[in-house]
Amino acid sequence: MGLAGLTLPTYFKATASTTAPQRKAKSCIIVYTWGGMSHYESFDPKPEAPAEIRGEFKHIKTATPGIHFCEHLPMLAKHSDKLAIVRSVHHKHGGHGSAMYVNMTGHNPVGAKPKSTKNWPSLASMMSYFHNPAAGTPRAIRMPYSMFDNGGQQSGEHGGWLGSQYDPILVRTPAGEPWRGVNRYTDRELNLKLNLDKNRIADRRTLLTQLDNARSEETAYEQLDHYSRMAADMLLGSPVRDAYDLEKEDPKIRHMYGDHMGGQSLLLARRLVEAGVPVVQTLLSASDLAGGSGDNWDTHRNHFPKMKDRLLPVFDRSVSALLTDLEMRGMLEETLVIFLTDFGRTPKVNGNGGRDHYPNVYSLAYAGGGIQGGQVYGASNKKGTEPAAGACSPADIHATAFRAMGIDPRTELHDQLDRPFQLCDGNPLPLF
Repeated sequence: MGLAGLTLPTYFKATASTTAPQRKAKSCIIVYTWGGMSHYESFDPKPEAPAEIRGEFKHIKTATPGIHFCEHLPMLAKHSDKLAIVRSVHHKHGGHGSAMYVNMTGHNPVGAKPKSTKNWPSLASMMSYFHNPAAGTPRAIRMPYSMFDNGGQQSGEHGGWLGSQYDPILVRTPAGEPWRGVNRYTDRELNLKLNLDKNRIADRRTLLTQLDNARSEETAYEQLDHYSRMAADMLLGSPVRDAYDLEKEDPKIRHMYGDHMGGQSLLLARRLVEAGVPVVQTLLSASDLAGGSGDNWDTHRNHFPKMKDRLLPVFDRSVSALLTDLEMRGMLEETLVIFLTDFGRTPKVNGNGGRDHYPNVYSLAYAGGGIQGGQVYGASNKKGTEPAAGACSPADIHATAFRAMGIDPRTELHDQLDRPFQLCDGNPLPLF
């Protein structure tokens, strides 16, 4: 929570007085593929390019005539009628941290530490500003961990100049086979499973005996930071507590998502927005790139086996399940789903059988939230090396998301020093 002297009741009273604008979508799920998903091996295959560029995989038809995906996205291909693919995004940042920052904030990096108030707020933080959920329900949640690159936590996932009260709360996904690789937990992440399994939370005193091996129950709650107080109140009275318990989900639905942390995270995202959390951000890969090893999209080596055997199957199944689930529940029109990544991958395959960083052009996607599916905006050239039509920036991607949520991208917000900032510099894409 982070504002000195601000108690939880005072915080909820203050946020209740904020008037949120009308919106089309009621909630947003952000799916981030950390490391840089290859556009060639996902949404923008190049079957007519030379062999050294098009790679080992074939392309397949989708449910939408004229739109083709990589052959290893067969389930998602059936949902093309729900997806708006953008094939012409580009920026100038070749490092993971700076690329993630521009995609998550819509602005160029400022070189500040991860939780500095000099940073721009993340997309999740900015969207959450316009929502006022019920007491005990966070404005925004991210899971299952923060983004790291070779041991360093990255900027771009927090509240920035909006203040730490707009930091999305970090939650651990309680089920599923973990991603292979280094997964770091340095934030005070919220792990509700311990308490849920014991199924005996009756009051604050009971909860306190389970927190931090506190020496004194009477003083433990006062010693907790605002973040942990929010966690305690969520456990005691919020619908989030029940949403987090994946054991309560229909086993057939759980199976549909897949028994992997990726699938179970997206299932949890659906349950959280259904429980009233306005914005949920899900990291769909291992959290520390660690030189490209492990289950992340930084495929500098063994690109094709890694994509075929691990990354694309989890992505294909879990995202397809999310779209199916949202549609079955009548939630897709009121839930914006946006897919983000660092950048694309290089046209040439390197000597290690990998593709390297490539911000010159890459693909992103939207679904739901009033976005018209079954369409492609923009295009890369025949070799997939640069935009050929409809070139757009991460700021335009953000502006489109804000519009879907009924938020004017030109809205002026103020930081904690009352300095004015325009929410977004981009222009919405014609996807509605």
